[in-house]
Amino acid sequence: MVKIGIIGGSGLDDPKLLQDYSEKEIDTKYGKPSSKITHGKLSGAEVYIIARHGKTHNIPPAAVNYRANIAALKLLGCDYIITTSAVGSLKEDIEPGDLVFPDQFIDFTKKRINSFYEEIGEVNHTGMAEPFSEFLRERLIEATEEFGFNYHKKATIVVVEGPRFSTEAESHMFRQFGADIIGMTSVPECTLAKEAGIPYQTIAMTTDYDCWRENTKSVTFEMVLTRMKENAEKVKKVLMRAIEKIADSDIDFIKSKIRTVPDFPKPGIMFRDITTLVRDPEGFSRTMKVFENRYKNKEIDLIAGIESRGFVFASALAAKLNKGVVLLRKPGKLPYKTVAQEYDTEYSRDRIEVHEDAIAKGMNVLLIDDLIATGGSAWAACNLIEKLGGKIVECSFVVELPELKGRDKLKKWNVYSIVNFEGG
Repeated sequence: MVKIGIIGGSGLDDPKLLQDYSEKEIDTKYGKPSSKITHGKLSGAEVYIIARHGKTHNIPPAAVNYRANIAALKLLGCDYIITTSAVGSLKEDIEPGDLVFPDQFIDFTKKRINSFYEEIGEVNHTGMAEPFSEFLRERLIEATEEFGFNYHKKATIVVVEGPRFSTEAESHMFRQFGADIIGMTSVPECTLAKEAGIPYQTIAMTTDYDCWRENTKSVTFEMVLTRMKENAEKVKKVLMRAIEKIADSDIDFIKSKIRTVPDFPKPGIMFRDITTLVRDPEGFSRTMKVFENRYKNKEIDLIAGIESRGFVFASALAAKLNKGVVLLRKPGKLPYKTVAQEYDTEYSRDRIEVHEDAIAKGMNVLLIDDLIATGGSAWAACNLIEKLGGKIVECSFVVELPELKGRDKLKKWNVYSIVNFEGG
């Protein structure tokens, strides 16, 4: 399950919105984050929410512990970070109430620690040509378009120290620099996320015209708060829909990397070939990340893989989770004493074996394979594991062919698959 960090909140920390709602205290080497971290599940994703300015909005922009916030989300294994912030408009066509998705920044902060690499011997020059995530920006824009909200798909944000607002001279200067919006929090959040290797994107709520526009009231804190309240429900809707899209994106991407070969191994069979998936670095990496996120906090002693493609995923996941691997093999391949189980395939009858000492009684075993069709080989594998005294944590597959009803054969155990292919 994909993990998404949210900084800002915008109403998503409502217990009625999140499944398995809880609050977590996190300590990092940089101190505590701005607030307790609200955790729950939403639209197929795990969500971790930090109130940037504290639960009671008592932390000014310059005093936010940005390093602790990003470090905490890194420790929690977040795959993405989305933030919300109030901004002023520096362009006539960006009106108060519009949503803006910045793709560049100009840094006018003065005293913030803007890197994790502050110690002697920790020199690291992180590329910042594209500081924001195009992938996240696209998902947010798609969600915004579905609701019909006014938005701007790209913008340069100038980030100032705060907490004071700009002078009129500064506001005009920032416009001459080419900035489109002005805010106080995207830097160093953005740069720290980049150093941490976590894609980051801001959804900015325009609240005012700063103080450059003639015959328009200059920005005040009260104006910002009022417009934020007006925009909160809008931003919440966009975030919820975008999170759903992000959660689905791994599935769509992984599915796109699996080749379909018609009439193999016999006419009428649509063979789902995962060799193209494991050959693709990003496809394989994202597949293993899905498995890792699902099982990293579960009690697992061993991971069992079924010959032969199951070995690929079982071994890669075992290495990530620091677990041992059990190999379930075809007859005659194992050198020591074995236990065997016969089963029916789509095409014939077959058998798999496992060493009799491969699993100790009471061990928690995750079974993993590339594909579940009729479920015969997985059923045989589960029976072998239980014969040796193991407990099945789950039967996990990259691909499922629902029309062949393999789950029905495995109804005694929990079953999970990443992608489904209809039509066998």
